[in-house]
Amino acid sequence: MAYTAMSGNGTTGDDPLQTAVWRLRSRACWADAADLLQPVTAAAALQRAGLLVERCLYTEQGWEEAEDALRTAEALAHGDDERGAAACERGQLAYAATLHGVRDRADEARAALGRAAALIPPGAPARALLDFRRGLLAENLARSPQAARAAYRRAHAGATAHDDPLLLSFTWRHLAGLALRDGELAEARHGFTESLRIREELGYLVGTAPALASLADAESEPEASRLREEARRLFRLLGGVPTWLARQLAPPAATA
Repeated sequence: MAYTAMSGNGTTGDDPLQTAVWRLRSRACWADAADLLQPVTAAAALQRAGLLVERCLYTEQGWEEAEDALRTAEALAHGDDERGAAACERGQLAYAATLHGVRDRADEARAALGRAAALIPPGAPARALLDFRRGLLAENLARSPQAARAAYRRAHAGATAHDDPLLLSFTWRHLAGLALRDGELAEARHGFTESLRIREELGYLVGTAPALASLADAESEPEASRLREEARRLFRLLGGVPTWLARQLAPPAATA
């Protein structure tokens, strides 16, 4: 399954449909991108569901549309690869709902990602994305940075092996976040810089503001303020997406 949420390299060759989907997705127009895809095959249905699941994570909206698209993808899935990809998206949607406080679906997320792990063999291209999402679950729901780091490293190795630069931008960023938490500033700065570089090269605009904000957290002044201001500009340009970035970019409270 190509161009899954948080995966894909942004290069679509001579396929005008995939080029259009990528351009819309990278500019936070997930619904418009999904509208270009007719869910008549398992691959198209899975890609469409992935786009709408990603929209939920970034905007905290569109939950019912994502559920409907995911049910269609699950119904069309045949064979382990397609069923595994559908389970991976199911796990991501449940994770996003839990993370944003819509409803506690942590058990569903764990079960779905576990099901995906049983269907997607180690070394398969889709395994890297699955490992990354298991890392998200470990870091943000289970509060286990050690397990998250191990999962992110597996995802990083898989993304490198299968030439998936967009996923690499995510693994670099999350590994850097764990390094920053541990006080490893040089390692964190390197990872955040790599993540930002990849996203700028790919034109992944919706992911550029988070990358700038993360790098700012590892930099000293005045560079940190410059990076945050650039992140705020992009955040406003995209209409306040991703929603969760608003807290990170909020100006410091004025002191009396």
